[in-house]
Amino acid sequence: MSKLIMTADDSGSVRQMVSFTLKQAGYEIVEAVDGEDAINKLSTHQIHMLITDLNMPRLDGIELIKKVRAQASYKFIPIIMLTTESQPEMKAKGKEAGATGWIVKPFKPEQLLGVVKKVLR
Repeated sequence: MSKLIMTADDSGSVRQMVSFTLKQAGYEIVEAVDGEDAINKLSTHQIHMLITDLNMPRLDGIELIKKVRAQASYKFIPIIMLTTESQPEMKAKGKEAGATGWIVKPFKPEQLLGVVKKVLR
């Protein structure tokens, strides 16, 4: 059975690129348009990993991570921030919230796959 990865990003083109890259590598994908959408979809999907943007409407990536980590079944899944933000203080906030890793946009597909394969066992 292939692993199910959720991608949460308010940019349709980024969601499309992430989905395409991961589907090519054999993963199943659930797309969420923002943090609220991601939380709603968690009730109907059992994901193995979350890739989220930081800056999104309704619920940003940091708050999304906190809400996901608060659920017992998602306490230890890998969560990757995929964002244009690269400041050390933002990375620290992400790590504090429970992010496993951080990828700065724009990204190369092989970079994303490398990180996914490293953290998703």
